[in-house]
Amino acid sequence: MTELARLADERPLPAGKKLALAGEVAASYAVARWLLRRRGLRSSLELLRRPAASAGDGGPPGAADEVGAGRRLGRATTRTLAVLPADSSCLMSSLVLTRLLARRGISSRLVIAVEPGERFGAHAWVEHDGAALLSPGGDSFEQLVTL
Repeated sequence: MTELARLADERPLPAGKKLALAGEVAASYAVARWLLRRRGLRSSLELLRRPAASAGDGGPPGAADEVGAGRRLGRATTRTLAVLPADSSCLMSSLVLTRLLARRGISSRLVIAVEPGERFGAHAWVEHDGAALLSPGGDSFEQLVTL
């Protein structure tokens, strides 16, 4: 079974794999935060999207595997950042997930949206093939830019 198929599977990950994934989320957070502070959003995204030298594991995965794996990685990112003394904002979560996906050879788009009106709001999430991998925040947000 490929790594993507294992991630797309809804069965719980073994404790060792959960711990390794949490470590990868934490390390990706450190990289994303450092890049964002020094390079800005567009340059950071470009660098975070570089695939790992070992990306892929012997054949193209199916789209369903990629979306399922992406959603599971999104949940792991959200849960891990929530318990760390870290910036767990939607933008930072999206940047971390972008790096996790790229390391597995999965393409993604960062969507930034706004909520117009008296109380301005903004939100960011990640998509793969039009499927949201992090929560798109509801119907009140209008897409501003996709990167």
